[in-house]
Amino acid sequence: MKNQIIICIGIFYVFLMFFFTISGNAQIIKGEVMAGLNMTQVDGDEVYGFKKPGLNLGAGAMIPFEKNFDVSLEINYSQKGAKQKAQYISDSLNGAYELYLNYLEIPVLVHYTDKDLISIGTGLSWGRLVSAKEFEHDRQTPTTAQNNVYSPNDICILLDLRLKVYKALKFNFRYSYSLAKIRTRDFSSLGGETWTRDQYNNVLTFRMLYVFNEIGSKQILNQR
Repeated sequence: MKNQIIICIGIFYVFLMFFFTISGNAQIIKGEVMAGLNMTQVDGDEVYGFKKPGLNLGAGAMIPFEKNFDVSLEINYSQKGAKQKAQYISDSLNGAYELYLNYLEIPVLVHYTDKDLISIGTGLSWGRLVSAKEFEHDRQTPTTAQNNVYSPNDICILLDLRLKVYKALKFNFRYSYSLAKIRTRDFSSLGGETWTRDQYNNVLTFRMLYVFNEIGSKQILNQR
């Protein structure tokens, strides 16, 4: 896990230095911190509903590149997974399921802001799996982040909405979905039927976001 954290921070640093280079003026860069909640499911695991809550914490930078347009770079800690309560009265096969997938993510997005009140954005995110645990029928399986049950990488498409709450404080809703499968798994029924499904992270994120240097950045852009 330590090496994965170092890799993600290193990639974020390289991208951030690139952002500084293309901006031509570090004073227009806006910083941001965010914290909130994921509601997640894994499509293809035969468990349904956004029932698994998890933390979403991060920090980032935004650079205006045209009027009302920004490009942003973040580094986030994001907890994903799936959850189902026991479905049957049984000591051995009660149908309970819980999956914990914890990622370090680097999202890159382009945003459009209308009248300083609402922003919409889209982009891509690369996530690195740093820890994983899985429970079936209330018993832990051998799944870890290191044994390749789940892909170590998660590339997601993002849709982002930000609403101004008060000054530099914003509410952020984000939807993300894996572009590549994170696992392929075989299933079987009690009747002997078998089938195979690819699995994908499917995530709703609700966060509060605070932006630094927003007014100063706007003033500098207006002077150009």
